[in-house]
Amino acid sequence: MTTALVLLSIQGVIGAFDTLYYHEWRARLPAQGRQSASELKLHAGRDFLYAVLFGTLPWLAWQGLWVIALVAVLVGEIVLTLWDFVAEIAARKTMGDVYAGERVTHAVMGILYGAMAAFLIPVLVAWWSRPTAFGPAPDVPWLLQWALTAMAVGVFLSGVRDLYAALGLPHGHWPWPPRGVVEQQGG
Repeated sequence: MTTALVLLSIQGVIGAFDTLYYHEWRARLPAQGRQSASELKLHAGRDFLYAVLFGTLPWLAWQGLWVIALVAVLVGEIVLTLWDFVAEIAARKTMGDVYAGERVTHAVMGILYGAMAAFLIPVLVAWWSRPTAFGPAPDVPWLLQWALTAMAVGVFLSGVRDLYAALGLPHGHWPWPPRGVVEQQGG
């Protein structure tokens, strides 16, 4: 279990880099308005699923029938990721496409996710044979528990931010000027 959680934490660090550097700084997706709304909604959905993974796996064992719910979260993240790959084509068309480094980052994250899932499968098989309940997670180092909990909070807030911007709510583009403002100002 610890190996799966270490891989998940590395995924979280790389995901935070991807979000802050590529989505926020380079592409400024929240400022793109309707053009990036579909991509941001997918990011929000994935963020909420990651918040569940980061927030529960270091603390809880999803036992018995709860394994089905956990597998649904894991598969749901894969489906949203694949959907996001397609949505990015349209959302990034005026920007020229997804940045090359971002594509590499996404590939590395996909590999990490697969490795994490591979280490998690034997744990899920063991949990499946137990009575349906949430139990305490197997021995997880406390630093890893708290690091993943902090990541759960961060990715949840990122999801809220992406959803807020995707819905076009007031100041959802912050801290970037809304799309078109820079062009109108001659920038």
